[in-house]
Amino acid sequence: MYKFFHKKNNKGGFTLVETLIAISIFSLSILALMSVLGQGISSTNYAKKKIVASYLAQEGIEYIRNMRDTYVLYGASSQTGWDSFITKITANSCTTDGCYFNPDNIDYIDNTQAVIDMTISPCSPSRCSNAPLFYNSSTGKYNYSLLGTNSGYTRKITATLIGSPANEIKISSTVYWTQGSGDSDVSFSENLFNWAD
Repeated sequence: MYKFFHKKNNKGGFTLVETLIAISIFSLSILALMSVLGQGISSTNYAKKKIVASYLAQEGIEYIRNMRDTYVLYGASSQTGWDSFITKITANSCTTDGCYFNPDNIDYIDNTQAVIDMTISPCSPSRCSNAPLFYNSSTGKYNYSLLGTNSGYTRKITATLIGSPANEIKISSTVYWTQGSGDSDVSFSENLFNWAD
């Protein structure tokens, strides 16, 4: 009798089940990586928008401070200049509903303190959506003059008079924008004083 011995083949391949499990694990790891990458990109875009909004909010404070300084330094007297500054701020709803300023019409060549010619207008509604900021890519500036594309930002200035007579005013500058499905805002505030007596 002949005995047939079969040699076992140790070079076996993957079974179908093993292949499906390996593909599933690989797919899940790729999906997890894509999810993390997507969240990272979203967070980066939010951070970029927030940094720009922070600069625009700080710019709002700087413009109002510059206006205060111009009125106080170049008025008939420091008190007259301060009173003119307070009148300009309160006459345009800054102390009630908020306002926005438009520096686009300032003639910087004008030697009669051009910043006091800056227009201040009331906001409506609460997020000042009647005055979107436009971004001009050729100059890199944000403005209200429709020279550029709507940036998605709006800026609202609010003022609170402190004391009677008011020798101090709290200026708040808030920039709003919408990103994704949510509304965001950044706000800065500073107290300005009638510092020149």
